[in-house]
Amino acid sequence: MSSHREAPEISKDPVADNTDVYAFVSPDKPDTVTIIANYIPLEGPAGGPNFFEFGDDVVYSIHIDNDGDAQPDITYQFRFHTVTRDPNTFLYNTGQIKTIDSPQWNRPQFYMVTKIHNGHSTILGNKLASPPCNIGPRSTPNYADLAKAAIHHLPDGETVFAGQRAEGFYVDLGSIFDLLDLRPFQNLHLIPTAAANGVNGTKGLNVHTIALQIPKAKLTRDGSYATDPKKNSSVIGVWATASRQKARIRGDKDGEEVHSGPWMQVSRLGNPLFNEVIVPLGAKDRWNKLPPSKDGEFAKFVHHPEVAALLPVLYPNVFPNLAALKAARADLAAILLTGIPDGLISGFQNFTGKTLADMLRLNMAIPPTKNPNILGLLGGDLAGFPNGRRVMDDVVTIELRAIAGVTFPLIDKNFKPDAAASKITDGLTPENSGVTFLNSFPYLDQPHGGFQAS
Repeated sequence: MSSHREAPEISKDPVADNTDVYAFVSPDKPDTVTIIANYIPLEGPAGGPNFFEFGDDVVYSIHIDNDGDAQPDITYQFRFHTVTRDPNTFLYNTGQIKTIDSPQWNRPQFYMVTKIHNGHSTILGNKLASPPCNIGPRSTPNYADLAKAAIHHLPDGETVFAGQRAEGFYVDLGSIFDLLDLRPFQNLHLIPTAAANGVNGTKGLNVHTIALQIPKAKLTRDGSYATDPKKNSSVIGVWATASRQKARIRGDKDGEEVHSGPWMQVSRLGNPLFNEVIVPLGAKDRWNKLPPSKDGEFAKFVHHPEVAALLPVLYPNVFPNLAALKAARADLAAILLTGIPDGLISGFQNFTGKTLADMLRLNMAIPPTKNPNILGLLGGDLAGFPNGRRVMDDVVTIELRAIAGVTFPLIDKNFKPDAAASKITDGLTPENSGVTFLNSFPYLDQPHGGFQAS
């Protein structure tokens, strides 16, 4: 998955596991950029009585680099505080939760937003309310109203939401991790069976989302609204992290814990699937602890991705031209580590410089597309992945095709990808995967209810 259970240690700590990051020019407010960071993978909607929530002992952060050095120029930090109103009941709610401040909600959660800009910290909001989880039509009726009440407008011009949402990342987990047995192509697999449609492994599941909508002028290095796609100042790099304090001591009292020491990064995510399928198993935990500016250490895995070597083995005689790609994959390095320089794609660039770093790179001067193509740049849509990432973008298919050689002509005009490379997919789209999205902030749809899922 994009970053769900992608490394050994963070898979044991789902509350701090950053699953997906999105960054795009807001389609309904094109003078703003929306950034979304999801945490807590694979939430079953019926997971009571202790329903999912952000961790009070975790610092969740969204970072923006606007000068190309892979260091955060702007960071938004989120700290959560959970209240137990009645400790003498096992119930998450003691009646219907009809409003976000309902006393019937026994485990309300609040948060503080701090903005760090060039080293200076400002608290933008405190005691902001999150919505409850979607329990079902009796406990949380009119859930959309509860979620709307949890959208807060900050004094610096940002809009923020933090709470449960429907999982928007669609992927055939069962086929990908079964020796990359992509169902539409499984008749061509080393162990063939009849071709079939993809199956969405995240269907009906939820995540916890932190979403920000930020005026462009708050993100550029010069305070401009990013109107020229050719200017470097129009491009930002985005990633998200989760951090815990270095020491945790369990006390003698029930549930007592003491946390101390410096904050240590335990999870990181920029481009989807980077740590998942690019970084090898023995380096994944280290990658999660490092900042993007250290990603030169992992460049060799981008230049020679393991999946590219596996494809011709698992699909004999289907991807024969991959043997020609023994040269370092400079096309993948451009997509994932530096951004795409001006001149490789007509009318487009999201280049941040020579510093190798895994960040989502967004050219904010490229306007939203009226009719988005889920294949982003590969589908001729300059507003889609890897120019940032929209909630509907089919990043699995895009990255599979890129690794299979479709993007190699960016650096070698004479290279002709195999026909199969431009067709490879796990067979899912938003329409056939059961995923829907909203047309406005926070764009990810209402979470699936526990009663409906039971």
